[in-house]
Amino acid sequence: MNWYAILLPLIFVNVGWAEISFNREIRPILSENCFYCHGQDGNKRKAGIRLDVREDAMLPAESKISPIVPGKPDESGLIQRIFNQDPEEMMPPQNSHRQLSAEQRKLLQRWIAEGAKYESHWAFVAPVKQTLPEGWKTAALHNEIDYFVAQKLASEQLSPAPPADRPTLLRRLSLDLIGLSPTPEEVDLFVGDQSPNAYEKQVDRLLNSPHYGERMAMPWLDAARYADSNGFQQDGDTFQYVWRDWVVQSLNADLPFDQFSIQQLAGDLLPNATQEQQIASAFNRNHLLNGEGGAIAEEQRYNILFDRVDTTSTVFMGLTMACAQCHDHKYDPMTQQDYYSMMALFNQVPESGVPGGSGQYRVADPAIEVVTAAEKEQLATLENAAKAAIKAEQEAGQTEAAQAAFAAWEQSMADDGVVTWEPMTPTGVEAKDGVDLRIQKEGILYAKGVAPDKTDYVINLPGQTKPLTGLRIETIPDATLPSGGAGRSDSGNAVLTRVTLRKGEEEIALVAASADYTQGSFSPSGVLDKDDNTGWAFHPDVKHPHHLVLQTASPVANPEKTPLTLTIEFRSQHKAHQLGKFRISSTTSGQPAGRQGVPPEIAEILKQDPAKRAKEATEKLRAHFFKSSPPAALARLKQEREAKDSALKNYKAKLPRVMVMSDAKPRQTKMLERGNYLAPTKDVVGATPAFLPPPPKAGALNRLDFAQWLFTPDHPLTARVQANRMWQHFFGTGLVKTAEDVGVQSEMPIYGQLLDWLAVEFCEHGWSIKHLNRLIVMSATYQQSSRQEGASKQRDPENRLLSRGPRFRAPAMVLRDAALAASGLLDDRIGGKPVYPYQPEAIWETLAITKERDFTYPASSGADLYRRSLYTFWRRTIGPANMFDGSNRQTCKVRTAITCTPLHSLTTLNDITWAEAARVLAGKALEAGGNATAQLRFAFRRVLGRQPAEADLAALQRAWDKQRAIYQADPKAAAEVVALGPAPKNAALNVVEHASLTNVCLALLNLDEALTKE
Repeated sequence: MNWYAILLPLIFVNVGWAEISFNREIRPILSENCFYCHGQDGNKRKAGIRLDVREDAMLPAESKISPIVPGKPDESGLIQRIFNQDPEEMMPPQNSHRQLSAEQRKLLQRWIAEGAKYESHWAFVAPVKQTLPEGWKTAALHNEIDYFVAQKLASEQLSPAPPADRPTLLRRLSLDLIGLSPTPEEVDLFVGDQSPNAYEKQVDRLLNSPHYGERMAMPWLDAARYADSNGFQQDGDTFQYVWRDWVVQSLNADLPFDQFSIQQLAGDLLPNATQEQQIASAFNRNHLLNGEGGAIAEEQRYNILFDRVDTTSTVFMGLTMACAQCHDHKYDPMTQQDYYSMMALFNQVPESGVPGGSGQYRVADPAIEVVTAAEKEQLATLENAAKAAIKAEQEAGQTEAAQAAFAAWEQSMADDGVVTWEPMTPTGVEAKDGVDLRIQKEGILYAKGVAPDKTDYVINLPGQTKPLTGLRIETIPDATLPSGGAGRSDSGNAVLTRVTLRKGEEEIALVAASADYTQGSFSPSGVLDKDDNTGWAFHPDVKHPHHLVLQTASPVANPEKTPLTLTIEFRSQHKAHQLGKFRISSTTSGQPAGRQGVPPEIAEILKQDPAKRAKEATEKLRAHFFKSSPPAALARLKQEREAKDSALKNYKAKLPRVMVMSDAKPRQTKMLERGNYLAPTKDVVGATPAFLPPPPKAGALNRLDFAQWLFTPDHPLTARVQANRMWQHFFGTGLVKTAEDVGVQSEMPIYGQLLDWLAVEFCEHGWSIKHLNRLIVMSATYQQSSRQEGASKQRDPENRLLSRGPRFRAPAMVLRDAALAASGLLDDRIGGKPVYPYQPEAIWETLAITKERDFTYPASSGADLYRRSLYTFWRRTIGPANMFDGSNRQTCKVRTAITCTPLHSLTTLNDITWAEAARVLAGKALEAGGNATAQLRFAFRRVLGRQPAEADLAALQRAWDKQRAIYQADPKAAAEVVALGPAPKNAALNVVEHASLTNVCLALLNLDEALTKE
């Protein structure tokens, strides 16, 4: 049935717009050409002329002539200037890059002649539902949406497209609601269902799918600038995926949009806020965080505040408030004070502006720990194990054997005169990696040059006549060294991690070590534990010499005086460190680890009379002994305790800590001159933009007041903006094309009454997102065929009049998921930590400019390779390469990006995801059996859903034959094709048949019909 024929009698045809509409025809001209210099921004206003307010436009300007004299265009300064041909007088100025057409000049002239009527901007007036004529509903018009569309099409003398066929319609619906193509079985069920509500049943099935929330979350993550890392050089990872899962769950549950929004803007401020409501507030903690060393914390905090204002205003109000950061908005009736009053709402967060921590995860407070039941159980197990290890070590330290060992050690340390050190003159030295190591007078060694991350010295020492009991390495300060030494360094420090002593081929065991300077948690004995993370640290800022004393397990008899080889290994943190000047000494005395090898404060305690020593000093001495030279049994318990402590610490570091909002730090907010955080001006308090309806609460507002104000009945923006973005989701373009801006600079919507109707419908039905989605997809407008034919193709090329169904390239995330689903590889688990599927080799290599953390891409394996794209780890500095049309997630993005760039084919023809999916799909087709036609039909339907036509099968058969001939001539290439990816392979399949059908399946996945939502 033809809508045009049905609705023509109902349409009141308005020929030629008898009266000029300010909003539709005049405001766009003034906004584009005049408001920049003659708008509300008083600081930039020229000649005292203001044209955005009618009363001001009629006031005399500096020229004594009023810009607008209603009914008298010839006396109006505006008309005089725009028709003036003198370059000094004409407007807009020639150098402004703005120009009025002859038609626009005449339209302005006619508008003033008609009285120069102004109208409030359509988006700043609360939407009202138009009453539809009785009897409007017919079989051809499924719901109210269709009335508006049919009425417009009839006025444009266009006819709607016929309904799409059922396979195409179900695929469109599935891609839109769950982001996956329907299976052949689902298509067959729908095609064979002759019940009147067959389509409605499919809509309800998909709306109730747990994958609905995943699909609807995709654009919301773009809007919220969600990523799994902070951004900038260090780009520390975060745990914001917990918020992402909250979004999916909330959309699946159809959490009303007002609650969905209020909880994200101010969930932490709700009375008795639950953990889920606090997690929701992470929406405004998804911003960039700069943890670089040169970042100024307060400057970064203001950047975060600016981002919150911009994101909130764009997402919930469709306003470009960022323009008012430095001055009054040039187009919208928004002042700089409005901007900073809104910023005051977000300026109470107890944050520094930079993330904390180091290593992989860098989270900024405030944050809450969110753990699952299984994680809580594992945490308790590790905590109990750590406590048990501490108790065991403490008890072992109180045994008679431990006390006797301490007493013996204390006695051995009582007289350091028993140890005699003799300097050794090396017989040869070698240093690797370009380090210059030389022997100077009196056996002193001197190292210079720049060391790499790890380096080592090999030093040949003379043999000993007497049994060797220990060695000492001693750094020597020197004026030629940076800061005078000890050590050679420009910054930071280096750590000696390993010392090996050999007599010929025999390694001599070193059983104890002590040092007078260690770094952080490094144990003096750590130099012997073969762990690169512990050792003896040396730093030029420590002016005194450093000592490292090593003791042999037993005296080393060496009557033949076999030369000794000492290998010293160390790592440096910033590639600019060396041991500098040092000396090696040996001893044949009984106990080399004497006072010379202990920290100065311990040496001072050892000089005291034990009988007169304070209890605290003795305990400090005991602690040093049990830490640096514990008995064997206690050393073993110490290692066990340290291992359990490390396991607990590492596990805690990976428990999710979600960054959330809080108003725990009240601050006074000031306006900033030109947005400069170092130039504050007057105080402001939390408030909403003054040009919009006032909030119910008087006085200073907080975030919760603001969030609730967004959903007051007379608010003109919130419902409109969301309804417009929902329409954009289904049709590719919103009813207002500029989804990020419905302000004065936006277009006047063709379907303004429809947008208002949808906005009010949204509110009246409890802000149900699913209700509005259902309404759109149940409309005949949505169900039209997308074929471009006849007058529609010529007069409505962009489908802004909605003369046909939506047709555009599907998002990259959806295309990847569809390919995985067609092959059967898709792992459809919902939620959880991000995964690391296929990416180009060394994709994060450009970030690895320091060694503060490892930026090697940690590729997933097994089922994690095939998770939905929503769960792919999104590094803010380098997004996933195969998400070619995604947001960069550094700023808020609400307008759909539809692209057909070459990146499509580069990815879908070459990416391992598509290649492996094609290989697995081909294998399944061959395993399904039957003849070649049946196998091709199997693959075709897995990708496209519909039954192939004879022409489709013939083209695919030709392609298969061609590929088969290629691989019969090159069986090695065929073997490489069927080896793509780790997914299981059926070794019983013929390799040539499998490889050739793989290429056919890859072609199927790259068909325009497969890549496009038809």
